[in-house]
Amino acid sequence: MMNTMKTGLLMVLMTVLVMAVGSAFGRQGMYIAGAIALVGNVFSYWFSDKIVLTMYRAKEVAPEEAPGLHSIVDQLAANAGLPKPKVCIIPSEAPNAFATGRNPKHAVVAVTEGAMRILSPHELEGVLAHELAHVQNRDMLISTIVAVMAGAVMMMATMLRWGLMFGGFGGRNSRGGNPLALLAMAILAPVAAVLIQLAVSRAREYEADAQGARIAGSSDGLASALEKLAHSSARVRMAGAGPSTAHLFIVNPLSGKGLAGLFSSHPPTEERVRRLRSMQVM
Repeated sequence: MMNTMKTGLLMVLMTVLVMAVGSAFGRQGMYIAGAIALVGNVFSYWFSDKIVLTMYRAKEVAPEEAPGLHSIVDQLAANAGLPKPKVCIIPSEAPNAFATGRNPKHAVVAVTEGAMRILSPHELEGVLAHELAHVQNRDMLISTIVAVMAGAVMMMATMLRWGLMFGGFGGRNSRGGNPLALLAMAILAPVAAVLIQLAVSRAREYEADAQGARIAGSSDGLASALEKLAHSSARVRMAGAGPSTAHLFIVNPLSGKGLAGLFSSHPPTEERVRRLRSMQVM
């Protein structure tokens, strides 16, 4: 519940940021930037499953090819009251997993060969429950909405910087804006948008952890799996992983600490495990 409220607050902050940059840039420019960002991100939302599965060479497997995996997904989908998603295996030794798809009827869960190799059935159940929680919570839709707003801010900030370079939006502009204040906004607003976007992603990960534990009926499997995945993924990097898809995975394939953690799409694994181990699953 707390993470859901945090997501709502962050989305309000993102909306305020969009309006603040838009008021400096102008309503028409705000609409144009918003429309361009909307088109690109809606395309990504609608075709995300095909794009990501192709990118990571994920192959859909039938029940007879992976009976244990399908059995776990069958039970978890029933627990969550969801349609059974497609089940895919990624040919990578980097241990990880993700869910994608624009809604529960078009969902896909994918697990790497490396994850299947190192995780026990109980741990794999926890991982898949986490991914189904993302589907149940419609996190793909939330991520797309936030990405549209962040994209609009970045586009308006870029146009604002160009306008300042050529004498617009400053002293020569009829709006009479302070050029230094506008320049500061043009530089800082995109950073703020990215930080808010990543904070939303981290809040949704915490929520998926908690919801996944409830779907599985236990938090132990997911907590143990996260420890294994984080340790192993730091040693075995996933080929082709990039910032545009890192948020999809259960553990960040582009792990970083310190300042890099501020720009991470995932919360610290240690904190996720601590919260899970302190949960009382009903």
